[in-house]
Amino acid sequence: MKNNNIVYGLRPIMEAVQAGKEIDKVLFQKGLKGEGFHNVFTLIKEQNIPYQFVPIEKLNKITRSNHQGMIAYISAVEYADIYTVLPTVFEQGKTPLFVLLDRITDVRNVGAIVRTAECAGVDAVIIPSRGGAQLNEDALKTSAGALNIVPVCRHDNLKDVLQYLKESGVQIVAASEKASENYFVPDYTLPTCIVMGNEYDGISPEYLRFCDRKVRIPLLGRIESLNVSVSCGVMLYEVVKQRL
Repeated sequence: MKNNNIVYGLRPIMEAVQAGKEIDKVLFQKGLKGEGFHNVFTLIKEQNIPYQFVPIEKLNKITRSNHQGMIAYISAVEYADIYTVLPTVFEQGKTPLFVLLDRITDVRNVGAIVRTAECAGVDAVIIPSRGGAQLNEDALKTSAGALNIVPVCRHDNLKDVLQYLKESGVQIVAASEKASENYFVPDYTLPTCIVMGNEYDGISPEYLRFCDRKVRIPLLGRIESLNVSVSCGVMLYEVVKQRL
């Protein structure tokens, strides 16, 4: 089984990390021990690379080759750092516009959001290191190549990111079905970060408390919610409308 998005085995994974390859996640066999495992595990923890312990059956489904109990997924994109991106946007004389995705797990939704974000002039899309969709070739294809254009910032602690944005003068606007304010009410000519939540349970309460505004998109039909990528498109093009 050929898969260009993975490397497996002790030495190939070590070499990939040391070469600076962007790693989405490393899967380890449950109960794995030994010096080789310890060396790889220590390295990926130092590099803040997401990891997970899984049954050996899952690894065997991914590849029939000798994986030595470990498989790494290579990212299809290069990640940026919001702490570098935001000052650069200000230095360019632009009004920042960001999208932060909280645990959006469907790669097609993420790809579609990034595609719309690129069209709407978004300066960066912010994602969590854990709990979100893997940015693989499917996500890249769905984004129509936008994942290679829009900076994607992956961070362990999104609470720290939200706090940093607030302290830097960026308003945080949460899209939530439970909000009472309509999405077109806020002033989006201000520096803005739009927060989109998980497809099933919305935005985490721990992130909502950082938000300056909570807004909803009116729904006039019988279905109770829009697809998250469609909702994000509605939000972003209200920003475009106000800023033009």
